Amino acid sequence: MAGNKQTDTRKRGRLIRQILIPLLILAILAGACAWYLTSYYPADETAIAAFSADLAVEEQVLENGDLIFGTGQEACGLIFYPGGKVAEDAYAPLMRQLAANGVFCVICKMPCHLAVFDENAADGIREAYPAVQRWYMGGHSLGGVMAASYLSRHGDGFDGLILLASYASKDLSGSGLSILSVYGSEDGVMNRRSYEQNRSHLPEDAVELVIEGGCHAGFGMYGPQRGDGTPSISGAEQIRRTAEAILALMQKTEA
Repeated sequence: MAGNKQTDTRKRGRLIRQILIPLLILAILAGACAWYLTSYYPADETAIAAFSADLAVEEQVLENGDLIFGTGQEACGLIFYPGGKVAEDAYAPLMRQLAANGVFCVICKMPCHLAVFDENAADGIREAYPAVQRWYMGGHSLGGVMAASYLSRHGDGFDGLILLASYASKDLSGSGLSILSVYGSEDGVMNRRSYEQNRSHLPEDAVELVIEGGCHAGFGMYGPQRGDGTPSISGAEQIRRTAEAILALMQKTEA
């Protein structure tokens, strides 16, 4: 009888382990997933305030969380998708710089700060601001990939695409869009192999700009990004050069 009891105890122990171990693994995976989805790079409010101190731009936050820069009466507009795991307001300095030069800007708020979860975030924005005559899409890193993917299906309503440390994973070579691709020479995050492999997805007249001394995180103001290179220019300088390149493309398209 004692031997049977010991055997039964061992069987119950094995059964408990067979149940608990998978549950423990699932709990660990769920916790890791939750941490990833809720963690992100917040905006550097101090740096943003210093950069934007002399820029007078109308701003508002919509009920859906989108950030608006300008009045909506401008002739040209930009819909922008933030980089993966980066707070949308980290790109406020770039949008303010553009808005101060007559470009209406909308930064789309993304679920869990990942544009891959809402590629169609741009839907309805153009219709909400009918006074804007020319529209561009833009995005940083993952946001740029998703913006390009959106334009592969909705390109007829847009004049161009702005890629910041990003690339087009869908073919836009025959789209007729004016495209600007910008990245920093010290970028340590952007996948260079993917960038080169997807060059053929852009039109032959796409404009490429390498900002010497710039890095991956320099298009926004959210502090250093893991894996990035060391910049030799300030974030403010990288943003100013980027804004100049974007404005030049828009002016060229208008002409």
